[in-house]
Amino acid sequence: MNTGPAATNSPAATPAPTSANSAVATTATAIVNIASLVTNDPSLGDGTPLGLIQDAAVVIDGDRVVWVGESSKAPATDNRVDAAGRAVIPGFVDSHSHLVFAGDRTAEFHARMSGQPYKAGGIRTTVAATRAATDAELSANVAHYMAEALRQGTTTFETKSGYGLTVEDEARALRIAAEHTDEVTYLGAHIVSPDYADDPAAYVDLVTGPMLDACAPHARWIDVFCEKGAFDGDQARAILTAGQAKGLAPRIHANQLSYGPGVQLAVELGAASADHCTHLTDTDVDALASGDTVATLLPGAEFSTRAQWPDARRLVDAGVTVALSTDCNPGSSFTSSVPFCVALAVRDMRMTPDEALWSATAGGAAALRRTDIGRIAVGARADLVLLDAPSHVHLAYRPGVPLVAQVWRTGVRVA
Repeated sequence: MNTGPAATNSPAATPAPTSANSAVATTATAIVNIASLVTNDPSLGDGTPLGLIQDAAVVIDGDRVVWVGESSKAPATDNRVDAAGRAVIPGFVDSHSHLVFAGDRTAEFHARMSGQPYKAGGIRTTVAATRAATDAELSANVAHYMAEALRQGTTTFETKSGYGLTVEDEARALRIAAEHTDEVTYLGAHIVSPDYADDPAAYVDLVTGPMLDACAPHARWIDVFCEKGAFDGDQARAILTAGQAKGLAPRIHANQLSYGPGVQLAVELGAASADHCTHLTDTDVDALASGDTVATLLPGAEFSTRAQWPDARRLVDAGVTVALSTDCNPGSSFTSSVPFCVALAVRDMRMTPDEALWSATAGGAAALRRTDIGRIAVGARADLVLLDAPSHVHLAYRPGVPLVAQVWRTGVRVA
């Protein structure tokens, strides 16, 4: 698997790493008796991209990992946690979700499972419910779904606006999202607002003008749904380049429902990720392989819409960096479970268990251009998941089983 493009840390400063051989403060915490430790550092353990260490230990000091190695060699610390033969993996990095919304779309899902196809226009139902909700209701929803995901091992969340589609509603969605995560994406270009159904060009002007001005201070990223029924290539280019001029980094919903210009545009603009990537030409795959744009695959969407699966095997074999994410949203992928998406990727997208886990951790970090998460190595943020299993392979081997026994985020056990 591709071990990912060059990345940057999050806006928060990362302390200088402590050498794995240096003294460790006795106030640190050692997690010992780990059956199998996934570090995502190929310089460690078995030398594979997962950097597997058997019978391992991890030492945490503050919010950082300060030591990894064999359990028998773990330095003395005041605090010790017995993993009791469990596997330990990095916290999942969910680099694509839509959590600022109200209501659900049960009726749409029921209709779709009864034979009606998925269309982008269903988003309008959520737009109406979101506009009608209070700030407190929207914030409570974000907190609820993030807590749900955290219990399943997700320690880093990206989330987007996109269900307001007015200047005021998009800006408040981003303000609310920023209360819960640093990885906030402006998606005023989710669909053309129903208020501008007869004048899409005027809506693009709004998205790239007053709406962008109001939203940019609250976001790190800008996104656009480049798809039939949403925004074409020229509109998407105008939206993303306007965002870049305001200091927002681009990412893009690309090639989900049909072949189109989204992937090529993502690579051309240096987008951090092209998300969905279901319908790809050989030229699209070559472009992704030659650039540093991550292909973020969202199998929950294909599961929930009975759509064609992305060909992950084709991308991985071509050397493309692949991320796996939930696309948690009320319309086309109402799941917050990365383990579920890992199982789908292995079963239906032809990824190996190792590739799927790497993509859901280090791949997600690459899609957010982060180096401080998605791995368990000296200097990394102490985000770890203890599985009720001796190996990470059980995530795909035992689909649907709640295998997450403990979750540690920034050095603190949170679940």
